[in-house]
Amino acid sequence: MTRLTVLYLLPVLLAAVARAREIAIEQRPFTIEKSFVATALPDNGCVLLQIEPKSWADFQIIELAAHGSRVAKGDTLVSFDPETIDKKIADIRLSLDANTLTLAQAELDLKHLQETAPHQLDALRRAAEIAKEENGYFTKTRRKATEETAAHGLERKKQLLSNQQEELRQLTKMYAADDLTEDTEEIILTRQKDAVATAEFMLRMETLDYKRTLEVILPREVVTLADKERDAAICLLKAQEDIPRSIKLHKLELETFKTTCQRDKETLAKLEADRTRFTFKAPADGWFYHGPIENGRWNPAEAVKALVIHGRPVVNRPFATFMPASTKLVLSAFLEEAAARSLKPDIAGTAILAGREDIEISVKIAKIAAAPAPDGTYRADLSVTWPKDFTPIPGTSAQIRMISYHQQAAIAIPTKALAYDPKGWNVEVKLADGKTERRPVKCGRVSKEDIEILSGLEVGQVILTSGDDPKPKS
Repeated sequence: MTRLTVLYLLPVLLAAVARAREIAIEQRPFTIEKSFVATALPDNGCVLLQIEPKSWADFQIIELAAHGSRVAKGDTLVSFDPETIDKKIADIRLSLDANTLTLAQAELDLKHLQETAPHQLDALRRAAEIAKEENGYFTKTRRKATEETAAHGLERKKQLLSNQQEELRQLTKMYAADDLTEDTEEIILTRQKDAVATAEFMLRMETLDYKRTLEVILPREVVTLADKERDAAICLLKAQEDIPRSIKLHKLELETFKTTCQRDKETLAKLEADRTRFTFKAPADGWFYHGPIENGRWNPAEAVKALVIHGRPVVNRPFATFMPASTKLVLSAFLEEAAARSLKPDIAGTAILAGREDIEISVKIAKIAAAPAPDGTYRADLSVTWPKDFTPIPGTSAQIRMISYHQQAAIAIPTKALAYDPKGWNVEVKLADGKTERRPVKCGRVSKEDIEILSGLEVGQVILTSGDDPKPKS
């Protein structure tokens, strides 16, 4: 090695020697202390205020007790503006009354339709049969009879005229034989002439009637009766479909009204039930806190944002807590995984309140959750003995100190003295000749900067520390 190289490496070597420190192995007490924050909360008996509406969602605060206030039984904790829901309830009641009357009318209409439907069908069926019979009788019998009657009437009028004319000839001939026509005879002749004229007129009218009967009336009646038969049959067929369909439609309409009424009743019942949730009163003497206290936590952050006048708390979620005065306060904490693993039930400790360090409060682990919460912490419940002259306020925080592990005589070294290689943990031991060698060791628990050595080192040996800090975990 050249002189230049030695001069170059000398500061590095001196720094390494300065960092190294010899430690003599000896037995000494080894203790692991855990410190964490716990909160004084009720162990049970709390009432979580939560709006659980069936249908209504608008709950606007108009009265709210102060956070942390002491309340008496019956005091209003929070109340909401009922104006809108009261109007809605009134509207639903009016709608229900109207729909109830409509339902009653629909039931009556359906009953009447069901009772009269057979009669209507029978009447239409008879009308169709009568129209068919009338048309058939006219076609087969009455038309011919009417034509014969008209012809016979015409012949009678012709015969009457002929008779009147013949009688006039006979009278004229008879009275012409006399040289002198008497007044009576003249009257008779005049009368007979009138009779002839009347017969001629009647024949002319009968001829017109006969012609009209054959050319107009009978052909028109043919069409009329055929149309009546056709229309009556159509009306019957239509009624046979319409009436049953109308009954079905009335039934459906009735069911619709029944459903509407039932839904109005359900809506009204839900609204009336929701109306009872517009005021929360204290069930006993106690304290009122904004925000929910549940599962060992007081979580006011989100809930208190809406806990103001005109605010609207989220429904179906606890937004406040009532604590009866008789509620017993315990301490709850949420531990990191390492602390939860090292602490066990029945471990005792001390709770220290900031500002009242003079008060000694004994605590003990009652229960530690077996599984972590979603945030990765483990809930720990602590039983506590509160001093007689001290009453904590719910939500008070305390610093908890506990000894989770203690060995009166143990070998412990700084974690900086440990090194790790493929064979495991080891330390550098100084030999009698001044040289050093790496010795494997078995590690125990860790307390701050020290680690317990279970095997591999003996009292009296000297080890060297290094600048590395592998920090093995117990």
